[in-house]
Formats: sequence, C-alpha cells, structure tokens
Amino acid sequence: MAALGSGLEAAEFDLAVTPLRDLNAALHAVDDSSPRHWRVLNPRGAHALAVGIDAPVEVEIEGHAGYYCAGMNKEATVRVHGNAGVGLAENMMSGTVVVEGNASQSAGATGRGGLLVVRGSAAARCGISMKGVDIVVHGSVGHMSAFMAQKGCLVVCGDAGEALGDSIYESHVYVRGSVAGLGADCIEKEMAEHHVAELSDLLERAEAGFEASEFRRYGSARTLYNFDVDNARAY
Repeated sequence: MAALGSGLEAAEFDLAVTPLRDLNAALHAVDDSSPRHWRVLNPRGAHALAVGIDAPVEVEIEGHAGYYCAGMNKEATVRVHGNAGVGLAENMMSGTVVVEGNASQSAGATGRGGLLVVRGSAAARCGISMKGVDIVVHGSVGHMSAFMAQKGCLVVCGDAGEALGDSIYESHVYVRGSVAGLGADCIEKEMAEHHVAELSDLLERAEAGFEASEFRRYGSARTLYNFDVDNARAY
C-alpha cells in the first residue's frame, strides 16, 4: 500500500510484476473496507484494464492502455494517463472515464450512462450505438462517429470525419469544428436554449474550456424511423 496525503491508502499494482488478472479480480472484489484509490503502474498497453468495476473507486492508470480499457464501468472514475486502444469504455453504465491522450476506434461504443472524456482525439466510430453515455472529445473524431447513436450526447471540440451520425436516433451531437460529411438521416439542427444549457454543462464537467456558442448541433431528420420504399437508397 502507498499512503496518500489525505490519510487514506491507495492500492498499488505494478503490472511489470503482478498479473493483470489479479488487478481485475481485486477491483471486482471491492467492498466497504477496500481502498478508494487505486494506482496501476507499467500498464504497457495491456488489454482489458480495469474492466467491469462496480464500485465508487478511483483508478489511475499510469501509462498507455490497450483494448477495452474501463469497459462496462459502473460508478468508478478511471483515468488513463496516456492513450487508449480500441473499445475504450465500451458499454459503460455510469461513473467517469478520462483519457489524457488519444483514443482508438469505437470509444464509448454502446455506452449506457456516465461520462467519457478524451482530452486528445478519437478515431473512427466514436460513440457508435451509444445508448445514454455522454462523450466529450477535446480534439477531433474519425469517420462514422455516432453511428446509430440512440441516446446521450457526443461533443466534439475539434473536427468530425465522414458520415457523422449515420442512421442516428435521438442522440445529440455537438461539433465545434468542421464536419467532413453527414451520414444517412443526419442533419444540422437548431440550438435551442435547453441544448445550450446541456452542452455548457458537459463542457464544464469535461473541463473543455470552450463556449457553447462555438458549436453546431446535429441530429436525426427522422426519415428512417420506419421503412419507406421511397427512402430505400438511404438505408
């Protein structure tokens, strides 16, 4: 154990000497007597780091993470002091996941709740099929981001790639920079007062440092909700 300034203790795992399986097993066994703060040293791009946590703990990953880091997160705050691979925070339920660097493809995929913050940029399919998670990317996102996004918000402080919001449902997408192209059934929409309030809150929580007035909003034109032969080419 390593002592913290607050007088609490932190559980410290060095993955150079301790198997990843032991770390995840310990995180899954957290109870009221367990440390609230965990540090992971020498992650060296390991896959499935800090997955399936179901407790209000704070996990600091001191380095780069591989695939599916913080997947299925519930209640925990997970911070990656580096970059993260494919499937970051996939299917997260609640809590907060923060990546100080960049994220690879499918960040926040199918997420149902909580807040995901990427301080760098995210690759293709960011927020694919999101179902309630809020995602704030300080940089840019790649193509097909928010594909089939159903609920929640995707905030892009930089630029967005091709086919943004393809087949989107009720998610709100906010982009500060340029959009290379919109996907099927995705259009630019009005920024009402409640959208400005929603976006301002997310920017503040993500410490993004931008004003809501700098963004445009995109969402569903609602022409693909039900099959119509006249729209067949758009499916």
